[in-house]
Amino acid sequence: MIRKVLSTLLLCLLSTAGYAQVKQVDPQLLAALKGAVTEADSFVDRFDAEVWLMSKSQPLARYIKEPEERMRVLKAIHREATRAGLQPEIVLAVIQIESAFNPYAVSRVGAQGMMQVMPFWKNEIGRPEDNLIDMDTNLRYGCTILKHYIKKAKGNMPNALAYYNGSYGRHTYSRKVLDAWVDRWR
Repeated sequence: MIRKVLSTLLLCLLSTAGYAQVKQVDPQLLAALKGAVTEADSFVDRFDAEVWLMSKSQPLARYIKEPEERMRVLKAIHREATRAGLQPEIVLAVIQIESAFNPYAVSRVGAQGMMQVMPFWKNEIGRPEDNLIDMDTNLRYGCTILKHYIKKAKGNMPNALAYYNGSYGRHTYSRKVLDAWVDRWR
């Protein structure tokens, strides 16, 4: 029964996104979604979890091929974004632009992980042993930092994103993130 409901839900979501040709749900994706939904602790209810995870899984497939890994990443992003009081979709957009969902990314200036967190933050908070390549740690830091900058910018998202990127005064980065949010994650 749940398989039929999820299949129908996926087909509805995909057809509204212009994928009406899809006739069958990937069984690996269904299995991953079932597991993710039963462990999804940051959602109001199971239905919300099913809808959100399924709707975000398709665009994330471009970056993360393995369905189980996609579900694990989506759950972690939703959990940490929700904990920080952020929309998970804006966090998805930031990660897309920062690292293209590569948890091992290291920038030329030393920022690390999916959300490209600068290592100096570990010392600033007295936790030099933290591993910023660890997805959960990176998301916790990144979401907390982003929320801080949103407050600092008094809700002005372009300014907050520029603060996050270290490019305050310029909005090239902000435009990229906001375009990704609108085009792929909203």
